[in-house]
Amino acid sequence: MSDTQKPLENGLTYADAGVDIDAGELLVEHIKPLAKSTARPGSEPSLGGFGALFDLKAAGFEDPLIVSTTDGVGTKLKIAIETGRHDGVGVDLVAMCVNDLLAQGAEPLLFLDYYATGRLEIDAARRVVAGIAEGCRQAGAALVGGETAEMPGMYTEGDYDLAGFSLGAVERGHALPYLDRQAAGDVIIGLASTGPHSNGYSLVRKVVEKSGLAWGDDAPFAKDRSLAQALMEPTRIYVKPVLPLMKAGLVKGAAHITGGGLIENPPRCIADGLQAAFDWDSWPMPAVFQWLAETGGISDHEMRRTFNCGVGFILIVAPENAEPVLAALLNAGEVAFVCGQLEAA
Repeated sequence: MSDTQKPLENGLTYADAGVDIDAGELLVEHIKPLAKSTARPGSEPSLGGFGALFDLKAAGFEDPLIVSTTDGVGTKLKIAIETGRHDGVGVDLVAMCVNDLLAQGAEPLLFLDYYATGRLEIDAARRVVAGIAEGCRQAGAALVGGETAEMPGMYTEGDYDLAGFSLGAVERGHALPYLDRQAAGDVIIGLASTGPHSNGYSLVRKVVEKSGLAWGDDAPFAKDRSLAQALMEPTRIYVKPVLPLMKAGLVKGAAHITGGGLIENPPRCIADGLQAAFDWDSWPMPAVFQWLAETGGISDHEMRRTFNCGVGFILIVAPENAEPVLAALLNAGEVAFVCGQLEAA
């Protein structure tokens, strides 16, 4: 049938199958100004093409290595869906990717998202993408595109899932960690988290179920906030305060404290023969983690291998650089503290 012919009387359309092309096009129109607000040197976000170009030279790189990451938000999305709090999960999505780039010493350059749902609800999707754009602005990355997939029958009513992909770059010879430069006595600096970030939420939801509280009830650990508000606090993005310290050569290693917590993540940036020796009393356990531990009867070890326990990102620095690094972080508005050191394994 040619494009000029009329559809058959009573003939099926894609909308009859549950996919609303018009809604998808309307969402793209909502997204365009959000993407434009994330423009940065090397990229000019322009949605609608088949791919996005990025000019590494225009971004200031001379001999770069490309670093890529991908991640999701996990079952934190279940709380967003059940409570209608869609605004912050986009920040979470970006954070989980760009903080991983940062752990390699890489500067985030661009970001793409994948939004999948059974039936496209434009307002919810727009709020999610607005959060993605906010996360990109915090990270200095350009939102250059993505994919919205409407798949009837794949998801229950109101459900959606998110995946993110980020690309970064670091000059050759400057990718972290510097394993050959690490030594016993190097200092571990912690940067405070805003809560559980986007990890351990299957256990979080189990604890909430055990507590008998509803999402709209007052949070026992946070004044003037509902339980949903407190637990949906977006993941902190550490790029802007930390990247200059890395470029200045003041950091020997870094770890994003995600799934696996403070047990499994630090070894990923520490040389063989060395290990992290945390001083667990050097920072106060945030109230949200105290509540989770007490309400769920969760052991210290289980807490430390599931959650960040208040430390969202760590830096490994030489002892003589600890003070200037701390000063720079505090000056940038971070809550930072010495939380341990490297020792022989």
